[in-house]
Amino acid sequence: MNIGISEEDRKAVADGLSRVLAETYTLYLKTHNFHWNVTGPMFNTLHLMFEGQYNELALAVDLVAERIRALGHPAPGSYRAYAALSSIAEEDGVPAAEDMIRQLMEDQETVARTAREVFPVADQAGDEPTADLLTQRMQVHEKTAWMLRSMLA
Repeated sequence: MNIGISEEDRKAVADGLSRVLAETYTLYLKTHNFHWNVTGPMFNTLHLMFEGQYNELALAVDLVAERIRALGHPAPGSYRAYAALSSIAEEDGVPAAEDMIRQLMEDQETVARTAREVFPVADQAGDEPTADLLTQRMQVHEKTAWMLRSMLA
C-alpha cells in the first residue's frame, strides 16, 4: 500500500480512529437505549432528539470504520473490542430523563476529546482526510454536547 503515509503512521492513526469508532458506537447504543426508554414530561422532545442523535452516530461509525479500512487496517467490530477501546460507560438501567441528558452530554464531550487527541497523530502523519474527518466529528460532538447542556441549565 502506497498512499504517501508510512505503515507506522497509518497504524498509529488507525489505532486512534479505532478508539473514536468504539466510543462513537458505544454512544450510539446508549443514545438508542435512552430513545427507547425515556419517560416523563419531556418525553416527546427527548425521544425525537435522541433519535436524531443516534441516526447521526450510525452514519458516523460507518465513516470512521471506512477510514480505518482505507488506511489498510481492520476496523474493530465487536462489543468486546468496543468495551476494551471505549472510555464511555454503558448504562444497564433506565435513569431519569435528566440523568440521560447529563450522561449523553458527558459522553459527547468524551468523544470530542478523543477525536482531539487523535488529531495531532493524523496531522503529523500528513493524513489530511483523517484530520478532516476528526475536525467534523469534533464539531458535531461539541455542538451536540452544548445542546444537551442547554437542557440542564
